[in-house]
Amino acid sequence: MKIICIGRNYQEHIAELNNTTPEAPLFFMKPETALIRAGLPFFYPDFSEDIHYEIELVIRICKLGKHIQPRFASKYYKEIGVGIDFTARDIQQQCKEKGHPWEVAKAFDGSAAVSNFIPVDDLKNPEDIHFLLKKNGETVQSGHSAEMIHPLDALITHVSKYVTLKIGDLLFSGTPAGVGPVKSGDKLELFLEDKKMHEVLIK
Repeated sequence: MKIICIGRNYQEHIAELNNTTPEAPLFFMKPETALIRAGLPFFYPDFSEDIHYEIELVIRICKLGKHIQPRFASKYYKEIGVGIDFTARDIQQQCKEKGHPWEVAKAFDGSAAVSNFIPVDDLKNPEDIHFLLKKNGETVQSGHSAEMIHPLDALITHVSKYVTLKIGDLLFSGTPAGVGPVKSGDKLELFLEDKKMHEVLIK
């Protein structure tokens, strides 16, 4: 199982970090060890002083596929959830300044929290999925899938040009505006539509 993450897929998030908008979807990988096991907290690593939360819609791949055509892309996922792409923002900035890859800031152990999944067919409007993140009871991020620069199906088509998608792979689809830091003692709550899907304690 691999974790594929999309960067810079919401215009307001691009603006808040003063980044440029990529012409094609930008993606990177996290290893399986990035997943936080069920019920465990996020342990603040000792190599960073600026860990940020980034809530994202996550789809789980249900078919093996390579070079997937747009008209078939929706057949490669049936379930959706929400997750957090934890990012060592200080280290990421250092990498960007040096032109280095981001993995050291994005792919460390425990850097991916993922909720349970629900059938896409159960959503009221699969074309515009609402999701949000609360930190200590206050909403800090709120997004709609209709605001994505590259929709879910387009992401599957693009990524599968380069990487074979396998059953069980997870695709994090990008974060909306509102990212920010966490500290020990914080509680993050993830919502999909009006349903609380997951929570993560910061230790």
